[in-house]
Amino acid sequence: MSFLHFHSRRNFLLTLGTGLAGAAVLAACARTGLGSASSSYLVYVGSYGPADQENIVLYRLTPATGALTRVTGAKGGAAPSFLTVDRQHRFLYAVNEVDNYQGTPNGGVSAFAIDPKTGGLTLLNQQASGGTIPCYISLDTQNRHALVANYGNGTVAALPIREGGQLRPASSIDQHQGHGPHKNQTNARGHCLLPDPAGKYFFAVDLGNDTVYGYTLDAAGKLLSQPQPAFKAKPGAGPRILTFHPSKPLAYLINELDSTMTALAYDPSRGTLTEIETVPTLPASFTEWNACADVHVSPNGRFLYGSNRGHNSLVVYAIDEKSGRLTLVEHVMLPGKTPRSFALDPTGRTVLVAHQQSNTIVTYFADATTGRLTPTGTSVELTAPVCLQVYPDFLRS
Repeated sequence: MSFLHFHSRRNFLLTLGTGLAGAAVLAACARTGLGSASSSYLVYVGSYGPADQENIVLYRLTPATGALTRVTGAKGGAAPSFLTVDRQHRFLYAVNEVDNYQGTPNGGVSAFAIDPKTGGLTLLNQQASGGTIPCYISLDTQNRHALVANYGNGTVAALPIREGGQLRPASSIDQHQGHGPHKNQTNARGHCLLPDPAGKYFFAVDLGNDTVYGYTLDAAGKLLSQPQPAFKAKPGAGPRILTFHPSKPLAYLINELDSTMTALAYDPSRGTLTEIETVPTLPASFTEWNACADVHVSPNGRFLYGSNRGHNSLVVYAIDEKSGRLTLVEHVMLPGKTPRSFALDPTGRTVLVAHQQSNTIVTYFADATTGRLTPTGTSVELTAPVCLQVYPDFLRS
C-alpha cells in the first residue's frame, strides 16, 4: 500500500479574538490551583507532510495571546504522524505510519535527539514498529521503552531505549485477535498503548475488536497480558484512545465508530476498568457521517474534551467531582475539517486544534470555571497536521 493511497483511505474512513488579561490569568490560576502562567510553551507537531519536507515542526505557543510562532522543523521520514518526547526533553520519538519498512510488513519508529538550545531534531536511528501502520506511541514512566500501537494488523509492541536515546528492536510484540460488526472492524486494529499514571499497568485500545487490553511490562521489556481484558466496549463502538484523570481513579475512552464517550472507574491496584456511563459526542440533530478522534481531560480535572471528525467540532463535558459522570457543556464548531488531534497547554488555559484536511492549527482560550472555549483568532498553516504535543519551554539560550 502506498503512502498516498493509505493517506486517502484514512481520510475516507475518518476523514481566539479575545484573551485573558494578565490579572484574569493569575486569578484563574488561583481558582484552579494551577500555579503561575508560563510566558511560552513548546509544541511539536507530527504530520502527513511529504517525507522530503519538514514534516515535524516545532512552534512556540504564547498563552497570553494564543499565538503560535514557528521555531524550527525537521524531516521525519514517511508519515511521522504521532510523536512523544521523553520527560527530560532530550529525545523525540515518532511513528512512521506506513505498512512497508525496509521491505518488511512493518511501520517504522524514529528516534531523534533534541537540541537543547534550538529544539531542532537529529535522527538517531530507526526500528521496525512490530506491525503495520503504527498510529500511536508513548513511553513508560522510566523512559526505558517506547510503546507502539499498530493499526494495520492489530499488534502492540515495546521497543527498549538505549541510554543515548536510540531504539533497540522490539523486545515484545503482542498480536490481538478478533473483529467487530462494523465495516471498519474486519480485523484487530491497535490504536493506543499507554501506561497508567503510576506506570504499573499498560493499556492497549483495539478499535477493531472493541477491547481494551491490560498488560504489565517486565524488566526484559516483555508485555505480559492480563488474564482478562481490562474492558469490553459495546460491539461496533470502535474504541480509539484512552486517557486518565489527573488526580482521581477515572479514565475516559473515546469511541470512534459510534461517536460516544465512555467514563470508566479505574482500580489501580488491579488494573481494571469499569463502565460508569457512555454518552454521545454529537448533538441529537446531527445524523451525517462522523468519526471521533482525540480525547483529553483538563489539567484541573474538571472538564473533558473530545473531537468529532465529520461534525468537525470539539465536545466539552463537565466532570462530576464525586461520580466521574459527564454533563454536556457545549459543542464548539471548528473553522476547519477533520480535527484529528488537539491538545491543552499544561495549565489548561489554551486549547490547540489540528485540522488534518484543512492544513491548519487554531487555538482557543478555555474558561477555567465553565470549560467553554473562545477562539483566539490565531491560525497557522501546516500540511496535514495530525498530532500536537505541548511541553514547557525547555530551550536554553
